[in-house]
Amino acid sequence: MFRNSQPAPADDSGADFRVDAPAEVVRLLKSLLDSATPVHLSTPDGTSYTTAVLTLDPVQRRVSFSANESAPQLHALVEAGEVTVVAYLDSVKLQFEAAGLVEVRGGGHCALQAQLPDEVFRFQRRNSFRVRTLPRSSPTVHLRHPSIPDMALALRVLDVSSGGCALFLPDDVPPLSPGVTVHGVRVELDPHTRFEATLQLCHVTSLNPQTGGVRLGCEMSRLDGEAQRTLQRYIDHTQKRRRLLSLDG
Repeated sequence: MFRNSQPAPADDSGADFRVDAPAEVVRLLKSLLDSATPVHLSTPDGTSYTTAVLTLDPVQRRVSFSANESAPQLHALVEAGEVTVVAYLDSVKLQFEAAGLVEVRGGGHCALQAQLPDEVFRFQRRNSFRVRTLPRSSPTVHLRHPSIPDMALALRVLDVSSGGCALFLPDDVPPLSPGVTVHGVRVELDPHTRFEATLQLCHVTSLNPQTGGVRLGCEMSRLDGEAQRTLQRYIDHTQKRRRLLSLDG
């Protein structure tokens, strides 16, 4: 199931997972930047905001995140004094603190800027393995809009696991509400990975202003045995392909 990520406890017992070499910290953050991976900012009182790394400045030791100036969470994040950042790179969960978070405006744009973290924690995910899809294969989910049955939708799949997926909903499409269940959904991840499923919308989170649209986190169920095997093959293949692309880069 895809839900907003919760920070994991990061104390001395997690020393084996702590990355504090400056070059490695920068490399991990650059991976988030280059892949436009969603990152989740949260405070101890429950305020959360989903965005992406916008800029990285190792010299000035600053990192900034895209922000929508109309988002109501921004003020609470800046005032919190303690903000945790969580993101996923395939099967690895990254977590770090956004110290000194401030809101920056200029040139008609808005961003959240923080100090470059001294350390990043890495946690191997123990639940369903999730991979970001390969865009060139045009991974798509086909469904009818729950509130407008005559409207057929073809939504891009951002990432997928054996139990769920994340979809991109453009700004020009009527919104979908969390909790809704859609039956008879057609999932087409590539020419060899096509099956039907039932989707339950678990949460909706905004993306960065440049991208627009929102991310739909969905639980996926009612897959028959062949669909489950086909999906697992796709996940394994995509994982291997991304590793090769990383090595080539």
